[in-house]
Amino acid sequence: MLDVEDIETFYGSSQALFGISLGVRDGEVVALLGRNGMGKSTTLRSIMGLTAIRAGRITFQGREVHGRPAYAIARAGIGLVPEGRQIFPNLTVYENMVATAGRAAGKGSRWTLDAVYELFPALKARERHFGNQLSGGEQQMLAIGRALMTHPQLLLLDEATEGLAPKIRSQIWRCLEILKAQGLSILVVDKNVDALARICDRLYVIQKGRNVWQGTPAQFQADPAIRRDFLGI
Repeated sequence: MLDVEDIETFYGSSQALFGISLGVRDGEVVALLGRNGMGKSTTLRSIMGLTAIRAGRITFQGREVHGRPAYAIARAGIGLVPEGRQIFPNLTVYENMVATAGRAAGKGSRWTLDAVYELFPALKARERHFGNQLSGGEQQMLAIGRALMTHPQLLLLDEATEGLAPKIRSQIWRCLEILKAQGLSILVVDKNVDALARICDRLYVIQKGRNVWQGTPAQFQADPAIRRDFLGI
């Protein structure tokens, strides 16, 4: 579904990615791991067209998407849950979700308000509350619900559970398990490696903007040196 091949990304004259490659297959959940500042968010931003690549190639469902504007990439079927949630603080829960909702078409088009509320009942109860009146956990649920309302075939999540209480983190992981069971492809960044290893099909580790390891959860769990050397845990 997604192929990222040897991409290089810069912020001004400072290079952030040095030939990153990864892939996500149809219906697969893939994790992107690494210490802070190693290029995980930049990789997702590059895929989404928010930060332009200077070299390499990004294809989605066989079509090149690098160089296209972010809204066109979203319309092509990639949804983003950004780091920091970035919901609209002066719009209600309802308005946040319908403001950027996409037109349903083909696979992954089942997402309606009712479907999102079924996944996150707390949002239904807070439907008329403004974004800045929500807790951090509610804001993250809203950010996921808003992304689902674009009817993605691939969902990108940047720091899926960062800063959330354990109970809310469990709800987010349960949500991702449900989405995986429904066949949605997911590329997720998070620091909770044990939770990621339970739900992911494959994992990539990057360091200083470069690929340093990739493999299955079983391979990851069997090699403590990966955690020690590349993740510091």
